[in-house]
Amino acid sequence: MSLVANTAPHLPYLRRFARALTGGQKSGDAYVVSVLEALVEAPESFNADNDPRVELFKAFCQYWNSVPVNLARTEYDPDELQGTARRLEAITPLARQAFLLMAVEDFSASEIAYVLGKSESEVAGLIDQAGREIAQQVATDVLIIEDEPLIAMDIETLVKSLGHRVTGLARTHAEAIEAVEAHRPGLVLADIQLADGSSGLEAVNEMLQSISVPVVFITAYPERLLTGERPEPAFLITKPFQPETVKAVISQALFFERRAGR
Repeated sequence: MSLVANTAPHLPYLRRFARALTGGQKSGDAYVVSVLEALVEAPESFNADNDPRVELFKAFCQYWNSVPVNLARTEYDPDELQGTARRLEAITPLARQAFLLMAVEDFSASEIAYVLGKSESEVAGLIDQAGREIAQQVATDVLIIEDEPLIAMDIETLVKSLGHRVTGLARTHAEAIEAVEAHRPGLVLADIQLADGSSGLEAVNEMLQSISVPVVFITAYPERLLTGERPEPAFLITKPFQPETVKAVISQALFFERRAGR
């Protein structure tokens, strides 16, 4: 299959990534064109035996990172940061790439490692770094709805490690509603099955009738949410979870300011 045929289906996604990475449509598209021209001149650099999507993004990141100014971090006053594009510019360049590849383009850790020429542990570190830098911009108060004390403690530790504040721990539907009434959170992390047999999903639905807040469900029962019969949550983590996954999804939920479907 030709280089054009291999890459064409993935170009819209590469343009999306390039625009987010560079902060503008014109600059992003210009880099995409330059990368394609470089591939045409040296087609042997494109591994046709590998996933063409992965190879295309690898070629782009290699080209973008070869320009020294692109790897220089720009310092911003947090009060001046407005909009997703501006917040992206404030994230260290390599961490920004890893975060976008994970959060926007849905690459796996191993694919991101290949694209960026890093190890998987280095990629985890970059995404963790992006999470901390995002928290510097959008640090918020977090309500944790979880009936297992040890799991709640683990989640609280993860949340605090990113720079956020845990202002409520609830084990039941009633406690969750009371916590929201006492202190409005900027993020909710919720289990589905709670201590007294009540539902974390119902608690979240009740909250969302009066406030708009991003919600991440962390549950051992994902099938109760992924039924296709009603709006499904944008952010869902299955137990047992990996700490890196929780950190990444928290950062993603806050960064893009998306609200979970009820």
